[in-house]
Amino acid sequence: MPDPICPLCHRPIPHDVKQSVHHLVPKLKGGKGGPTVLLHHICHREIHATLTEAELARDFATPEALRAHPRLAKFIAWVARRPPGFQSKIPGRMRKR
Repeated sequence: MPDPICPLCHRPIPHDVKQSVHHLVPKLKGGKGGPTVLLHHICHREIHATLTEAELARDFATPEALRAHPRLAKFIAWVARRPPGFQSKIPGRMRKR
């Protein structure tokens, strides 16, 4: 069975790489039980380092909307040049609030 594809960066997600389930509408904003997507852990962390829960719920509840965000688009261009199993130190705290 082929590896799933990350809907943010469009790279395969190998089974031995850290991965995360992202609620397209944050649970705190009514997304509990709503649609989710499987992402690389590094991609998931970048989403939450970039956007608040309110912004995610209001304007970025689809992979297409996330990819269109200027900062995430820059991150995607950067991470797309890395192998699918690439992991990096990621910020421990949210950078934009």
